[in-house]
Amino acid sequence: MKRIAAPAEILQTVFGYNEFRHNQQEIIEHLLRAEDAVVLMPTGGGKSLCYQVPALCVEGVTVVVSPLIALMKDQVDALTLNGVKAAFLNSTQHPSEREQILQQLRRNELKLLYVAPERLVGSDINFLQFLKTEAKPALFAIDEAHCISQWGHDFRPEYRVLSELKTQFPEIPVIALTATADALTKKDIIEQLHLKQYKVFENSFNRPNITYYVKPKKSYYHELVDYLTEHEGDSGIIYCLSRNATERLAEDLKQDGFNAAAYHAGLDKATRDQRQDLFLKDDIRIIVATIAFGMGINKSNVRFVIHADLPKNIEGYYQETGRAGRDGLPSEAVLFYGAGDVMKLKNFAQVENNPAQTKILLDKLDKMVAFCETKQCRRKYLLNYFGEQSPDYCGACDTCIHKPELSDQTIVAQKIMSAVARVNEKFGIGYIVDLLRGSASEKIRAEHKQLSVYGIGKDKPKDEWTHYTRELLSSGYLQMSDAQYPVLKLTEKSKAVLFKGEKVYLHAPIQVVSTVKEPVIYQQHAYEKALFENLKKLRNKMAHEENVPAYLILSDSSLMDLATYLPLVTDDLAKISGFGVYKIERYGQPFLEMVQDYCNENSIDTRIELKKPKRERRIAAAPRERETDTKKTSLDLYKGGMSIEAIAAQRVLSPNTIESHLSYYVAKGELDIDGLIPADKRELIEAAILKYGKESLRQLKENLPEEISYGDIKLTLAAAAGEA
Repeated sequence: MKRIAAPAEILQTVFGYNEFRHNQQEIIEHLLRAEDAVVLMPTGGGKSLCYQVPALCVEGVTVVVSPLIALMKDQVDALTLNGVKAAFLNSTQHPSEREQILQQLRRNELKLLYVAPERLVGSDINFLQFLKTEAKPALFAIDEAHCISQWGHDFRPEYRVLSELKTQFPEIPVIALTATADALTKKDIIEQLHLKQYKVFENSFNRPNITYYVKPKKSYYHELVDYLTEHEGDSGIIYCLSRNATERLAEDLKQDGFNAAAYHAGLDKATRDQRQDLFLKDDIRIIVATIAFGMGINKSNVRFVIHADLPKNIEGYYQETGRAGRDGLPSEAVLFYGAGDVMKLKNFAQVENNPAQTKILLDKLDKMVAFCETKQCRRKYLLNYFGEQSPDYCGACDTCIHKPELSDQTIVAQKIMSAVARVNEKFGIGYIVDLLRGSASEKIRAEHKQLSVYGIGKDKPKDEWTHYTRELLSSGYLQMSDAQYPVLKLTEKSKAVLFKGEKVYLHAPIQVVSTVKEPVIYQQHAYEKALFENLKKLRNKMAHEENVPAYLILSDSSLMDLATYLPLVTDDLAKISGFGVYKIERYGQPFLEMVQDYCNENSIDTRIELKKPKRERRIAAAPRERETDTKKTSLDLYKGGMSIEAIAAQRVLSPNTIESHLSYYVAKGELDIDGLIPADKRELIEAAILKYGKESLRQLKENLPEEISYGDIKLTLAAAAGEA
């Protein structure tokens, strides 16, 4: 394979990312050595880049096998918006269009070609010959590779024909990719594709940004309506078992005022395509669908996936829930579980004259039921199913959340265990607690008062330390000796906490009902919320003009970066995720201008250098002001009797900008604030400044009545600065 570019260069200039995730770089380098690969990576983990980047690093075309037309179109649209020459071949195209694509292949003008398996290696054997003689592929990528396996949850017989690839192209590397494959499926993929010299790359199946819930199905509709009301404006998918169920539920939701539509294989193609397109463009917020919807849908801003009926297996459930939060932002998966669904699915699992396949399907269903009924961490159950170890507590599933008294007490546990160890495991609970509390009692030996653990527990009352020590005993982290006067002993579990960094979660001594509705999965970085919403509107406007889904222009996470780092010059855009060279040229200026206007209107100084990928909030500070002609013009017009709104209209500026101009003169003492802000408003703002400080305009705005503007706040701050 002849290299024409470096992977890191392609990642930055084409896709707009500064670094690879997980083991993407290792996979890419492996392929560039012309070796085969099997990649197991969760949905949203970046599988596509594993073959798209090497495709652009070498001469020739990369042929991608994809199971669905929708997936092909989505991928090609995304690549085209990044300036990559890509196309797909499928049965929906006019013969003249297909011939045009073949001509592009002959002229070596395409870097990626998406095809269905039956077109690549089916009755049309001439296509393989065409590739051999005229296109000369550099790489074959098999997406959704689990479809080739009878053990997979979505077996497709047409995928079996791909076994021909290694026969026809023994020297061309093959990469097989899937988000869901157990050990049997993985083995079958390798055997069916006749891979010989290969390496398996497995990533964690964990999706830390998704919170999992299982709820009782009985009378679920009212709870569903409440949930959707709370998530107004978010995009989501609701899965049902049958076509009729999707129609009924979608109609009920529309009657209740929700922007919803049904999607299933029984609808005519034009209707399916239209509804999918409207959903991708955010014109339909909720799709109520059978599993016919979703494979390969790369819509990155799906905030929730709801299962109104029980999925048939863990693989399908995991893949479907993985359509939420592909942009990495917090999202939810909700499943309504009822015993009636289990009986239905057991009937569906009966495969006539194939007891072996029936047994496979029933076994997978049993594991799905066990997931719904488990009392352990649901994330742990999912990860264990795929052969991955996981802690007992994740804090981001309902079984963990609904134990509000269970919290991370690792430091508390380490203090207790350290005390036990320092006194050579020769004392009981009371002595250890007194030692931690720094008791002055004579019963504490003098040499023990010199220990580092003496007095390190003064922050908690004696009863609390006693409680946590007993908790450690009941959880097996400590044990009591069998002597007449029992003493505390360490166990293997306690050694893992002391020396291997294992976390400890314990029950609080007092039962407290949590008011937190959902866990904090990770600390959401600070961002300008109003700017973020405006950037979304700008993106949607562009998407409608170009007739593509909004997330293909830029993802929500890219907009979040814009609203966090606040870039002011074109060079900064290259440091924002998702902005490659092509997108900077095509879309950069409108987004940059919106950020600049926002910073000007809100007096936000963002001179701090962008340092990606660290998510550091740029500091909002009062800019270093100087008098300018434009400020002086606003002052003169105001003194001439014009209102702020009238000045803004005459000068074609926003009222916020005019208020910023006048703030400069208020701070200098050249303009009296009394004529600008009513006294009652000013009193409220001054009270908020005393409470929250003056560093963050956004925090002040969010804690004041809606009618108080950023301009009002800036003027009040300016007056305070002048008085100081």
